[in-house]
Amino acid sequence: MNFDLKYMLELFPQLLKYVHLTLIMALIAMFFAIILGLILAVITKSKIKIISPLANLYISFFRGTPTLVQIFLFYFGLPQLFPSMSFINAFTAVIIGLSFRNAAYLSEVFRAAITSVDSGQLEAGLSVGMSKWQTMRRIVLPQATRIAIPSTGNFFIILVKETSLAFTVGVAEIFAQAKMSAAATYKFFESFLAVALVYWVITVIFTMIQSKIEVKLSKPYR
Repeated sequence: MNFDLKYMLELFPQLLKYVHLTLIMALIAMFFAIILGLILAVITKSKIKIISPLANLYISFFRGTPTLVQIFLFYFGLPQLFPSMSFINAFTAVIIGLSFRNAAYLSEVFRAAITSVDSGQLEAGLSVGMSKWQTMRRIVLPQATRIAIPSTGNFFIILVKETSLAFTVGVAEIFAQAKMSAAATYKFFESFLAVALVYWVITVIFTMIQSKIEVKLSKPYR
């Protein structure tokens, strides 16, 4: 079997140098995806005229088109349409693309989580003099957050893996580094296996963090 274990082990330090770029892209994109997803969930649940259909159109578009196409649209398309946006570099375009795409999916997660909370609790909050916003913030959203955490965590793990698409627009993250090493040495299996193991370890770590958060949020309900 033609497998160079020594080469693969020596490749890990090179790949680990780029892990921070992967994590930065994933964390920033997830931050904006959660905010935008929550706004979209409130709009679609409220069924506001004109705005709700536009939100549904947004969700349909970003759920129905490939992630790579969306990244290309932001990186190559925006500066073409709006020359003033030519300052957008590849790193920013990837974050915008991943944020917008995952916001579309998370909006459905958040909408389902809010809907799953008994409507009687909203009515109870209003009956004791709380405003609708206070009832949402103090009663509904804490329960909806507990319900949404598992799905949100899964989408974050998917997002981490999607950052590997950044190499297509020239961002030198860990997959790009593995691809360049493979092309230079022709040791494709070793290079791609090494990068797969790095992604796997990252996923395992975040899965453990997610499990701890779920346990902590579930304590008041036990």
